[in-house]
Amino acid sequence: MRACFCLQTLLLHRGLGSLLIHFFDPGMIHLSLRRFWIGHIRLALALFGLPRHICAVEVRPSAISYSLDNRYRACQFYSTPKYHCYTTGHPIIMTSSGVPHVKSRCPQYPGSQVKRFPVPDDKVQWSQNWPEYSPVSHTNPAVTKKPKWADPEIGTFSPKFNALDGDVDRRSFEGNYRVESGKPLNPRGRTGVTGRGLLGRWGPNHAADPIVTRWKVDAKGAKMTHAVSKRPILQFVSIKRKDCGEWAVPGGMVDPGEQISLTLQREFSEEALNSLEISPSDKTGLHERITKLFSSAGLEVYKGYVDDPRNTDNAWMETVAVSFHDESGNSVSELPLQAGDDAGQVQWVDVDSSFPLYASHSSFLERVAKERKAHW
Repeated sequence: MRACFCLQTLLLHRGLGSLLIHFFDPGMIHLSLRRFWIGHIRLALALFGLPRHICAVEVRPSAISYSLDNRYRACQFYSTPKYHCYTTGHPIIMTSSGVPHVKSRCPQYPGSQVKRFPVPDDKVQWSQNWPEYSPVSHTNPAVTKKPKWADPEIGTFSPKFNALDGDVDRRSFEGNYRVESGKPLNPRGRTGVTGRGLLGRWGPNHAADPIVTRWKVDAKGAKMTHAVSKRPILQFVSIKRKDCGEWAVPGGMVDPGEQISLTLQREFSEEALNSLEISPSDKTGLHERITKLFSSAGLEVYKGYVDDPRNTDNAWMETVAVSFHDESGNSVSELPLQAGDDAGQVQWVDVDSSFPLYASHSSFLERVAKERKAHW
């Protein structure tokens, strides 16, 4: 076994990884043997600093499938193919079972005068017995008025949790979540508030966050570097949210049955370019540039639970954040930014760790900067 692994490592190091993986085709060998070889192949790639997986994403209602060569892994999940993403290095971790969500336990629920029931760090997890827990029930009036983007109250309908429920995807990126008394439980634990708050769906509320970047350049078009880090400076399109006044990445909710790729493009166009208000003649040129950018390979920065102040015990935010980069500066960089939809302001902002951002968006930008070897 050791000899086989050494031979495999040597072949990978000398650029013959694709031949080796083709010989050990995962679709042609027994599952146990396949797992053995795939595990060692990934280890060998990591040892030599090679990219471990680059993804071409599809969304289908089927299980994840993989095809491997020495440079990429093709992933298929949830629906028809619309955008391509690649991921390199290790995924960022915004929260984990060992680090309780913080913004989801902010003292006052946003957009209201409701005070959360205080939840200490050691009582966040549902596994911790806490008979004294008495959360406040709160669902915003805008949600209870039954808009088309919101669910009815539990008891008046029977949602299929942890499943694709018609056009509404009630599956979580975190895996199966618990359901008690007909209501889903936040997979990251207690928040001090039950109900849905400002969120429309019981359980996961799926969003998409497009991160559009370019290099900061001088008058001659040369990349500018940071005085301290000496690394080139990235800029990203940032909006100032109307609801809380914080700067954020443009983004929004995935409509029922909508492909995530379309959500990414739609939300960026509506929030950063005010596409809903421009003239039909201007719309054609805008559409061409936006489509070109969002058809390029995007870096999937994050996919999972979001530590969001709107979260409750029964409803929470999850997102897919994808970065699209205008390398040459002649795509969206030349378009005039105009705030629209939920944005109060919009502008290009230098990517920097000192710039405060809404929710977990700083983590998204940190990953983008590191992958592009830019200043952070």
